[in-house]
Amino acid sequence: MSVNLTKGGNVSLTKQAPGLTAVIVGLGWDARTTDGKAFDLDASAIVCNADGKVLSDKHFVFFNNLTTPDNAVQHTGDNLTGEGGGDDEQVRVNLAGLPPEAARVVFPVSIYEGDTAGQTFGQVRNAFIRVVNQADDSELARYDLSEDASTETAMVFGELYRNNDEWKFRAVGQGYSAGLTGIARDFGVNV
Repeated sequence: MSVNLTKGGNVSLTKQAPGLTAVIVGLGWDARTTDGKAFDLDASAIVCNADGKVLSDKHFVFFNNLTTPDNAVQHTGDNLTGEGGGDDEQVRVNLAGLPPEAARVVFPVSIYEGDTAGQTFGQVRNAFIRVVNQADDSELARYDLSEDASTETAMVFGELYRNNDEWKFRAVGQGYSAGLTGIARDFGVNV
């Protein structure tokens, strides 16, 4: 049974699904339809150590780097429009295959060239992040984001994190006005 989270809430995925080894993180959204401009939102993943810094620049997974060096985190591809139901983009995470120093995986979503197009998350609706058990496709956790990041062009939707022997998921919902570049820099990625 899936746990619906609110901003800041967390859940133990390991307790939800004993023996959990791999998840799919699905991200979705719908663009506002009033002006007809296409929105291109991009999901990313940043594999971090216990200090909250990226393990290496190659551990920043996005549309131009679809996998970590160890293949433990894989982006399944870029959706340019967000049209259709279900997940718009997915990131597969092999929890058992992550290196021991990987303490968390952060999931930002950004609006591609949002500043140039004058697009913000205030114009995005029905945004969500969900965690699915890769073994049986059961949804373990879901966070439906509110539209309170009205001026930001990037957001951290959520994060997987290791707590002793457990993997947990936290609903973050933090907006960034500095875009994906600002998020990446905050986590120590050289951009």
